[in-house]
Amino acid sequence: MSAVDPFGIGGAFGGNRGLRPVPPEKGIFPLDHLHECDLEKKEYLSCLKTSGHKSEKCRQFSKKYLQCRMEKNLMAKQDLSELGFGKSSEMEASVGKEFSEK
Repeated sequence: MSAVDPFGIGGAFGGNRGLRPVPPEKGIFPLDHLHECDLEKKEYLSCLKTSGHKSEKCRQFSKKYLQCRMEKNLMAKQDLSELGFGKSSEMEASVGKEFSEK
């Protein structure tokens, strides 16, 4: 008769110590200790709250926040299309449509 570990291998809090951790896809990036992008962050979080956490309705705020982080060197500069944002004219048209439907 073998005992069954109810928490899986490694225990509830110890985790599986046999596996190597995988680094984040984008590497590490500095936190915004100086609150340089607080306004953009608050706008995005406020939008999420009022939209019932439907992130697609808050894409323009997400884009603005990421742009701020890139401008302040809080993350690597990258083309926004690589981060899931289409051409700005397409996005602005869809955002305008979403907010007019409210």
